[in-house]
Amino acid sequence: MNPTLEIFSQGEEVVTGQVVDSNAAWLAQEAVQLGFTVTRHTSVGDKLADLVALLREISERADCCLCTGGLGPTTDDLTTEAVVQAFGLPLEFDETAFVQIKQFFDCRNRAMPDSNRKQAMLPQGALRLDNEWGTAPGFALQGGRCWFVFMPGVPSEMRNMYLEKVQAMLQQRFVLQPQTLITIKTIGIGESDLQQRIKPIAIPDVVQLGFRASLAEVQTKLLFPHDYPSAAIDDLVKSIAGKIGDAVFAIDGLGAANGDLISLLDQLMTDGKHSLAVVETVSQGMIASYCTALPWLLEARYHQSPDISNDTFTLAAKKIAIEVRAKTGADFVLVQLHDGDLKAIQDKDSAIVLYNVLLTGHQFHQTTCTVAGPGKRKQHQAALLALDLLRRFLQHKDL
Repeated sequence: MNPTLEIFSQGEEVVTGQVVDSNAAWLAQEAVQLGFTVTRHTSVGDKLADLVALLREISERADCCLCTGGLGPTTDDLTTEAVVQAFGLPLEFDETAFVQIKQFFDCRNRAMPDSNRKQAMLPQGALRLDNEWGTAPGFALQGGRCWFVFMPGVPSEMRNMYLEKVQAMLQQRFVLQPQTLITIKTIGIGESDLQQRIKPIAIPDVVQLGFRASLAEVQTKLLFPHDYPSAAIDDLVKSIAGKIGDAVFAIDGLGAANGDLISLLDQLMTDGKHSLAVVETVSQGMIASYCTALPWLLEARYHQSPDISNDTFTLAAKKIAIEVRAKTGADFVLVQLHDGDLKAIQDKDSAIVLYNVLLTGHQFHQTTCTVAGPGKRKQHQAALLALDLLRRFLQHKDL
């Protein structure tokens, strides 16, 4: 059985919601990849008694705990003091830590405030974790059954310290059997539809199935035990992806990660040496924003409300695409039109029908879809669905 791990975040700003605890989410993913079983995330404000109580609780139930925050020089940074009280350890002045803190200020031609001396006081017997990215050294120690690791709360400092100092230490201290996480990424399909499509597939009880939805994509996650046969993983993933269909744009975990939709498009467009011109309506420049600084985007126009005369939207889009290609010389032209006035775009209770047309060579490819919700959501959805038409063509040239 994999060792259990908890994540403990300290800081009033975290508890009150002034700061989103991105540290905990990032550390949890890292810990799972190493082979830990993450059991809890806990946040505590700047109250010494609460910190002491929580440290004692964790020391009795977890094998490891990754802690962030509360190592700064000010009076509300109480983590080290809480550790001392929780485990009855005296503080000791760490000369090496003090020299490193002072050097941080010297390199910036700044005088070190006296309050920073506090950061060089570490619990007796603790393993110092040098901070090469800030002033607060981290430290690690055994408390009860639990191996505690204390890191700064500043995300950049914490992540560097974890990757450079902590990760290897954890691998040496614990017998870890990493599980295999496969993430099937889709666009243009919701969670309920995904679940319905894969329902006929028998997923073994030992495989954890989960879904995660965001504006940009919906992920189907499969977590396999460490000893699950690789051939069986491949077979199950292929079966699920096959049931979902061409809404799948990437599968992470079987090899090199593909990233998000834009990263994938950049790779496909670059590898194929293609160029693109875009005409936007509902997305209102969002397609161009997503493709910022990508050299294959030759031109992006915004039309507030194109005059389609008596044509259908699809026919109008095709005419526009031909005109744009004649002017720009782009290999591909992507045109987005919509049915509905500008008020409907901003009205959260009104849905908009989108008509996306892609001109490639002498062929047209098209999709019709509906976006709903507030104006900003419609804008992002419209951009991503238009770009997904390009992605589907590039991945499935037989469309």
